[in-house]
Parts: sequence; structure tokens; C-alpha cells
Amino acid sequence: MTYKVVGLFGGVGGIELGFEQAGFESIWANEIDEKAAITYQLNHSHHLEVKSINDVEVKEVPDHDLLVGGFPCQAFSIAGYRKGFEDERGNVFFEVIRLIEKKQPRVVLLENVKNLVSHDKGNTFTVIKEALEAHGYRIKHKVMNGMEYGNVPQNRERIYIVGFKHEEDYLNFDFPDPIPLTTQLSDAIDFESKLDEKLYYTAEKYRFYDQLEANILSHETVYQWRRQYVRENKSNVCPTLTANMGTGGHNVPLVLTKHGIRKLSPKECFNIQGFPKDFQLPIGIAQSHLYKQAGNSVVVPVIRRIAENLYATLEKNKTISHQESLSI
Repeated sequence: MTYKVVGLFGGVGGIELGFEQAGFESIWANEIDEKAAITYQLNHSHHLEVKSINDVEVKEVPDHDLLVGGFPCQAFSIAGYRKGFEDERGNVFFEVIRLIEKKQPRVVLLENVKNLVSHDKGNTFTVIKEALEAHGYRIKHKVMNGMEYGNVPQNRERIYIVGFKHEEDYLNFDFPDPIPLTTQLSDAIDFESKLDEKLYYTAEKYRFYDQLEANILSHETVYQWRRQYVRENKSNVCPTLTANMGTGGHNVPLVLTKHGIRKLSPKECFNIQGFPKDFQLPIGIAQSHLYKQAGNSVVVPVIRRIAENLYATLEKNKTISHQESLSI
């Protein structure tokens, strides 16, 4: 059976890609960033609405079985929420709830940073959980690390929240178990070839190059410049990729290659997120935008494994139609 997916805050489409790999059909998505939308549309054929979620009208969104998205984390007060959202206008999470309320998808998958659970002393997560439950969804959530659940060489912890409209689906679903990490950094990073000169650090370009040269000694791990010192990642995986790594500073992952010390290329960042090797990056977009897109994205194999379990869950109860979901 074909289950239809709608994506919010689509970025470059990493969540949708993971679901497609698991057998789902993406039919519609939304993304506000025009540069990310170029990458999205280069790799996906379904419709992408490029505008703020605040401007998305319910009638624009086709009926679907699953609503997915990695939404921005914003603070809001429990008091304001319990008064009826009056104090929380402008918070994008409630735009997600607005669409859920009208479209009633069978399953909702939301992805966010690990600290969502403790954000604002736990108030943020409490509101999210209560809002989903108030609209008839039973919730399961789990923090999962890409290196433990996605077989990617990156230390990246994220929380995944799954809401189910039907109790049978809720009872039948389990998150994936950990799997061995067999993918090596060398599978994602090219330590052998000479790449774009802009990626390399030299004494002429960086005043702290002597510290890099003295401390970056291994070809088998990833380093970071931490403003005053070099940090080596002892676990031989890449530290969490961030959206601002293309702007310099202390978030840039560095490697020692045959041709010198350099930062990761945008393509290597997408590799470390588990995107397939044939995933295309647009030509003519500034590298800073591509780094941001990679850092904002998801570990695709983790999404695929969650989606595979969801597909199996829905297949156990495939007598439930979308119309039945709407009627609850």
C-alpha cells in the first residue's frame, strides 16, 4: 500500500528522502529558505511550497497519511498555551498544530535537538506533548545518535517524536534498536584527492596555522579549532555538524589529508549526514549556504530506519483508511 507523506520545514528534503527510501510517497512539502529550496527541488520531483509556514493555507495541503518535519525550537509559556494559545501567536509549532488539527494525519513525526526535552526547564516539551495529545495523538519519543542508530560516523543526537492517531498503530510501533558503526570517516571524507584550494588552511591565510600544524597529526579523525586550541575527536567520528560551520569560527571540522589541513567540503558534510552519494548540490550557490543546509539537515539513515518501522506498523493495520483518520 502507498502511504502519502507531507513535509514541513523541508530544508533539503532529508526526512522525506528517508521516508521514500522506506517505501513512502512524498507528495507535498514546505520550506521558507529559497537557497535550501533550490537543493530540495534539484533532488525531489514533488511539489515544494516555498514560503513561511505561517502563510500556508490548509486548502493548499493535500490529504496525507503522515506529516513530518524538523521544526525550529522556540520557547513558549505553559500558562499562555493553556489559556488557548493567545500568548503564543507567531510560534511555528502552533502552525504545525493548526495543520494537524485540520488535516488529521494518521501519524506525525517531529525531529528536533536533543535538548528539546530540557529546553525552558521542560516546559517546551510539555507543551508539545500536551498539544499533540489534545488533538488525539498518542506519543512516543526517543533520543537517538546517528553513530549508534544510523551507521554514520557523526556524533549527532536528536529527539524523534512520533504521534499516532490510532491506538493500534501506537501499540505496534517501536523505535529501531542500535546497530554497529561500520562506516568509517574515510567512507565519507576524501583524504587522498586534492580538492578546492579554498578548503585548505595555510600559514598565509590563518594566523593560528602553527597551532593547527602542531596538533593536527592523525589522518584518521576529525579536529576542530576552538578559538584558542585544537580539539581532537577521540572517538574517530565527526562532531555534530552545525548550520554555522560555513562561517568560520570554532565549529568547522578539520581533517589532515595528503594535501594538507583543510575543512570538510559541503559534499562531505552531506555524506556524513548519510545522504546518498548521488544527492546533488546546486552549482552557483555560496558554500556557506550549502554548509548551513547540511548542518540543518538530518541523518537520513536514522530517518529511514524509523520510517521502515512505521511502514511495518501501518501495514499491520492497513484496513485503516485516511478517511477513518479524519472521522475520529
